Amino acid sequence: MAQQFDVIVIGAGPAGYHAAIRSAQLGLKTACIEKWRSKDGKTVLGGTCLNVGCIPSKTLLDTSHKYSEAVHDFDDLGIKTEAIAIDVPAMMVRKDNIVNRLTQGVAALFKANGVETLAGSALVRAGSTVELTDGEGNQSLLTADHIIIATGSVPVEIAACPLDGALIVDSSGALAFQSVPKKLAVIGAGIIGLELGSVWNRFGSEVVILEALDEILPGADQQVAKEALKQLSGQGLDIRLGTRVTGTEVSDDQVNLHYSDAEGDRQESFDQLIVAVGRKPCVDHLLAADSGVAQDEGGFIQVDELCDSPVAGIHAVGDVVRGPMLAHKGMAEGIMVAERIAGQQTLVNYDCIPAVIYTHPEVAWVGRNEQQLKEAGIEYSIGMFPFSVSGRAMAANQTAGFVKVIAAADTDRLLGVHVIGAQASELIAQAVSAMEFGASAEDIGLTMFAHPTLSEAFHEANLAVDGQAIHISNRRRRK
Repeated sequence: MAQQFDVIVIGAGPAGYHAAIRSAQLGLKTACIEKWRSKDGKTVLGGTCLNVGCIPSKTLLDTSHKYSEAVHDFDDLGIKTEAIAIDVPAMMVRKDNIVNRLTQGVAALFKANGVETLAGSALVRAGSTVELTDGEGNQSLLTADHIIIATGSVPVEIAACPLDGALIVDSSGALAFQSVPKKLAVIGAGIIGLELGSVWNRFGSEVVILEALDEILPGADQQVAKEALKQLSGQGLDIRLGTRVTGTEVSDDQVNLHYSDAEGDRQESFDQLIVAVGRKPCVDHLLAADSGVAQDEGGFIQVDELCDSPVAGIHAVGDVVRGPMLAHKGMAEGIMVAERIAGQQTLVNYDCIPAVIYTHPEVAWVGRNEQQLKEAGIEYSIGMFPFSVSGRAMAANQTAGFVKVIAAADTDRLLGVHVIGAQASELIAQAVSAMEFGASAEDIGLTMFAHPTLSEAFHEANLAVDGQAIHISNRRRRK
């Protein structure tokens, strides 16, 4: 006899564990299925984000930034130090300890909220039935009124660069190096490639990033992307655009990389190679032919704006559905689905999803950018404020970048906010909150900000929309 639940969540990453915990909080009998196991056979919760994504990468990014500051910037601050060195194995142990604390925290939250954890792989069948196969191959049937698919995503592999787990690795492997590569290649100048390239560049690697497109960060505002390219190149990252990788050979502990650019075919050798060309939904062996759940050509599960599939009672959230592959987007979707199952009317505002790149300077944005507004024929006004004239930024020796505010020309409502600079990941939350409540640039301009703070740059950028910024010479810019 099949075990019965109100809700079965498949996947314990950010989208899945938020859905499971919120379902249980709302009084629903909830189980969460997770197939990830540690080397000692224990179930690992937290998904890619906690284990081999957001958390470990930000740990290494913060560590490498502190190291880079100590090596390059402390003298400017009047701080004298002896020789600085990096202990990579010790750094990795600390990273792993942080990951373990957080994954164990998810397990504790499951227990506290009454979520039942089921170890194994899930196969969604017809009739709201899930076939569970545990690590020993034993199978059992589960049924539920609602199934929430939250299986996340995996790195995209390319035929030209087959992974070997040692010299040629994906993003997960790049978070586990035990020494600093002398010369490192990264394929892909997207968010993951730029972040990983930054980590190892700060520790002294000669980093070459190869990007097939003629620009970096096509989803960002072009003005911000150009500034990011300038700043990162100035830090020593060799970013080569319009470059296509055609093959690799491994010999004598070296990766021989073949690629082509505007000048023809080339070959170059590296100590290690990171493939960071994107991610794809993790849906292999997940859906039985009779499940009725549809997928698009990219493998994404087809859902509506409420994350409901055409099959009654089956929902999907996070990286397996349309939209940006961001942990916080999946979290919001997981909570929305759980609350709607319980009869609430929760919605996700897809117009206010923040995006962040944790390089230095950081890059963050919310809403639409200039190129999108031009394509849509929407008139807008722009306000900008550089961190170079911010007293707080000067005091912190963090003057790179700017805040850019785009407001509707007719209503003054905020349409998009784009930041490149220190703590952009934190500053963007102010813009998200403002846009959620339909604020205008004038509303933010009339709001009091603490002084001296980096957030004053957001305040002044809003004032600049109407040519009223105090600390820069400005004029109103309307497009």
